[in-house]
Amino acid sequence: MSRAILEVEGLNQLVQDGESSLSILENISFTINQGEAVAIVGASGSGKSTLLGMLAGLDIPSGGVVRFLGHDLTQLNEDKRATIRAEHVGFVFQSFQLLDHLSALENVMLATELTAMPNREKACRDMLERVGLGDRLNHTPKTLSGGEQQRVALARAFVRKPSVVFADEPTGSLDFATGQRIIDLMFALQKEQGTTLVLVTHDEKLAARCSRQLTVVAGKLVQEAV
Repeated sequence: MSRAILEVEGLNQLVQDGESSLSILENISFTINQGEAVAIVGASGSGKSTLLGMLAGLDIPSGGVVRFLGHDLTQLNEDKRATIRAEHVGFVFQSFQLLDHLSALENVMLATELTAMPNREKACRDMLERVGLGDRLNHTPKTLSGGEQQRVALARAFVRKPSVVFADEPTGSLDFATGQRIIDLMFALQKEQGTTLVLVTHDEKLAARCSRQLTVVAGKLVQEAV
């Protein structure tokens, strides 16, 4: 039986807009189990990226509970949430979020600095080889194509074999063909490692590759499609 990785109960997020409050998320509840691939979909401004940030413990909701591996993130301070992310979470962003002054290898190694990982450099080299960048280890981001930069980002996200990888529009900055190769690689890594994948996307084909889709409309979960 699969264990729950993420449990969300009655999640709400309000922001102050002058003298009134604006509801960004309203009464969101769902569970994501180990090894699932789940897409969060919805129109721009629906609240899906805000929801992803809550799941990762990057932000704290106004109300409700987010449990990550049994830890109630809403009751932890930022230092404790950061420790959980360092040990259990990988990220993939639309804009890659690589450091320009570091090589591909150094960017991947940066993700391992806060964890006790034996043979860190070898593990990072092996992961870059796995994503097809074995001959680009010492290249900085500005000398890499967009697809190559996103492969560095995938290597960085998966190198520690995290419990969860959160991906925010991972193909949004790429052309169609390059995006398809990134999608194939991301799901291959997820399957190899048994990682839980939670992604936000506008790409219907990418969402369809996931085992489930959570549809958010105006801050509310209106559909959970298998």
